[in-house]
Amino acid sequence: MVGTIADKERGRAARLADRWHAWRAARARPADGFAAEPEPRAIGDPARGRELLAGNLMFAGHLVEAPEADLWDLGVAEPAFVAETQSFAWLDDLAAVGGPAARRLAQRWLAGWIARFGRGRGPGWTPALAARRLGRWIDHAAFLAPGLDSAAQAAWLGALAGHAAFVARRWRAAPPGLPRVEAACALVQAGLTLEGLEAHRAPACAALERVCRGEIDAAGGLASRNAEELMEVLSLLTWTAGALRAARRAPGPAHAAAMERIAPALRALRHADGGLPRFHGGGRGVPGRLDAALAAAGARRRMPEGPSMGYARLSAGRTTVVMDAAPPPGGAAAGEAHASTLAVEVTSGRRPVIVSCGAGASFGPGWRRAGRAGAAHSVLLVEGLSSARLGASGGASGKASGGARQARAALESAPRRVPVEMARTPEAQRVEAGQDGYRAEFGLTHARVLSLSADGRRLSGEDFLVALEAEDERRFDAARAAGKLRGVAFQIRFHLHPEAEPALAPSGAEVSVTLRSGEVWVLRPEAEPRTRLTLEPSVYLERGRLRPRATQQIVLSGRAVEYGTRVRWSLAKADDTALAVRDLAEAVDVYE
Repeated sequence: MVGTIADKERGRAARLADRWHAWRAARARPADGFAAEPEPRAIGDPARGRELLAGNLMFAGHLVEAPEADLWDLGVAEPAFVAETQSFAWLDDLAAVGGPAARRLAQRWLAGWIARFGRGRGPGWTPALAARRLGRWIDHAAFLAPGLDSAAQAAWLGALAGHAAFVARRWRAAPPGLPRVEAACALVQAGLTLEGLEAHRAPACAALERVCRGEIDAAGGLASRNAEELMEVLSLLTWTAGALRAARRAPGPAHAAAMERIAPALRALRHADGGLPRFHGGGRGVPGRLDAALAAAGARRRMPEGPSMGYARLSAGRTTVVMDAAPPPGGAAAGEAHASTLAVEVTSGRRPVIVSCGAGASFGPGWRRAGRAGAAHSVLLVEGLSSARLGASGGASGKASGGARQARAALESAPRRVPVEMARTPEAQRVEAGQDGYRAEFGLTHARVLSLSADGRRLSGEDFLVALEAEDERRFDAARAAGKLRGVAFQIRFHLHPEAEPALAPSGAEVSVTLRSGEVWVLRPEAEPRTRLTLEPSVYLERGRLRPRATQQIVLSGRAVEYGTRVRWSLAKADDTALAVRDLAEAVDVYE
């Protein structure tokens, strides 16, 4: 209770500080013009841009059909929707379309924002949103500027200067991780590209040095363990480094060292299709952005041998396997953490096979909470419970798209010890890990062993539930007695990608999974008479879609009746699946 009151007081103080500094920033001296126009860091999705032009305004999973409407008159109060519109991230999509019509729409919405909110009012004056807006305005200056009349250009230059002044005063209050890096990078860009704002250069570069030292750990990871955020951080750092070099200034030592550390960490997180693991609020990433960031970073350090940012990766042939092999993030990042310890994802070539349901933030608070639970991951659950339980909302500070402040539920009773070992032999790659999230309630430790064959055609798995000590045995006996001595129920879930088509064999002994590439994978439990194999409904939560995508999951169910239970299973390519596959099938349209 005391902690909740303190959190509310901190939130109120932050809002008052934002309001005060926004009011001051709105009175800043306007910039004189652009000294340079940086190359755009991010070009978005032209299909989404064309939808915006047609009046189909979809933000944070909400679709508003409003041709010719002003974006700021829609009246949608959902915080994630407001944050996404206020961030100006949609500029990426309109810039991807290009042309006079897209430019006129972007200029109209820009002018509308300045007229309504430019004097320091409205929900967009938070450090994270203001920094993202400033970065987008600079990033797409070459797209926005042509055709602006003198009054509109003067208003825009004034707003740019006001944003730079606000971010200069409030960047420390941005949430840790990506938002704080984004704030420092936007401020550096403002000092480099806007005439009259040169005074921001040295303090902004110093701020970026401080952020790189504080936010990027020694192994190149983030405290949030969100791989997509790490990719965006590298993209921002390389973009800013390019702007510094164009201005004949070298990136600072901490800035350069951060890029050097992040690049190999990200390479160690990639799936075979170039996507990233979908844990702890992250998605697979914008196609092509990771490749561009890695190329711009130029770092050639080898990938780490062990886990990277808490993820263990196996890779052979066309197959990659990524396991979440660390406790969920805590502290400021706990509000986005997933109960995904020991969960696994599998990709074959361009095709995801075993997946996580993903972060449901764009579909509202209910889906956000569901996406964080253990049942939304390909992992073992005991009695249907996650290895870490979601607490009541309000205990942790989180961020909506762009950084709007919202209460987030922190994870409670999360695993504390997650030992992991990795090994490589000529025959296979292997990872062994365990977690104690079920120990306090059931006396059980969950261990998972994965082995990927050298040709990548067979993944062998073993899941153990073990009572390790006498006290654990007493807890297990109590849990078993509560179940009328039938044992403690468990389920091992394998969520499938929506484009993977499963078929349960008539015998019920195996499930074949056909990919759009033509590959066929077969999942079967091995000599485990006490387990039951079923197909059940599931969902795939993906940003940019109107609704969650329906899919299926394979579930192995059983009961632990002894102090040690082992379930063995395998996921292997069918014998008649070719070694080399020519995969030319197109992905399903995002706007289906």
